[in-house]
Amino acid sequence: MADDRIRPAATDDVPTVKAVIDAAFRPYVARIGVVPVPMEADHAANVAAGRVFVLEAPGRGHAAGAGPVIGLVVVEARADHLYLDVVAVHPDAHGTGAGRRLLEFVDAHARALGLPEIRLYTNAMMWENQKIYPKFGYEVVERRVTGPYDRIHYRKRLR
Repeated sequence: MADDRIRPAATDDVPTVKAVIDAAFRPYVARIGVVPVPMEADHAANVAAGRVFVLEAPGRGHAAGAGPVIGLVVVEARADHLYLDVVAVHPDAHGTGAGRRLLEFVDAHARALGLPEIRLYTNAMMWENQKIYPKFGYEVVERRVTGPYDRIHYRKRLR
């Protein structure tokens, strides 16, 4: 995805952040039987806290050369790791490398913060993710049920 851009989300991006997350997670509602947590998050608070980074497609007539937001990550720096809360790619951008680009950004961001690893979890019913994360160096740490959510926890140690 040459000429794409990842940048911190701004207040004006909150409706777009919600739209991308909703589009990315909506297909899972029926499968897992509950609304995925990212769809109910306080997107404005996450943006205000500097936790959201958006991926813009290469510009095609959009302001400042930027294209539409096609994906995003929500991250939180913790004492000993970077917590990757959400990776969301709009369904219209599936197969473009947007997810790979976002995961590469997360690696670079963790390294820039001097953090030795990244941690995340995914719902066990989101089996597509269970194929993706190991390809990017994530290993399963544990499986844990929390309320209605059956989650697989991963980590990636950075070298």
